[in-house]
Amino acid sequence: MRLLIDGNVVLDVLQKREPHCEDSSKIWKLCETGIAEGFLSTLTFVNLVYVMRKELSPEKIEEVLVKLSLIFQFTELAASDLSGATGMHWRDFEDALQAITAERLHADYIVTRNVKDFSGGRIPAYTPAELLARL
Repeated sequence: MRLLIDGNVVLDVLQKREPHCEDSSKIWKLCETGIAEGFLSTLTFVNLVYVMRKELSPEKIEEVLVKLSLIFQFTELAASDLSGATGMHWRDFEDALQAITAERLHADYIVTRNVKDFSGGRIPAYTPAELLARL
């Protein structure tokens, strides 16, 4: 099972966001143990650093990158992703990029807490709780 993990699921764990941290941690564990292949867009990492900029020193950024690299595979942002996402005409360009990236990776699912933002995509999106219930 191939999963594209959206940034909010990663932030749930890194920032211990309740009540979402537990289910998001279980998604991480699926990827860590090889039950699922978890992918993160490099754009997601950039967004995480931006969101957490007040919490992260340069050393902490490196620590987070190493930790995430042990659990997830990073995927580059391709030029074709940009043109594909613009062609989708979604209101949220970053979500369109995630959807296009998931397609390119042949992901089975996008894991996000903003499922409605991906309703127009070809890859089904589930919250961590919804995906865990399907397993």
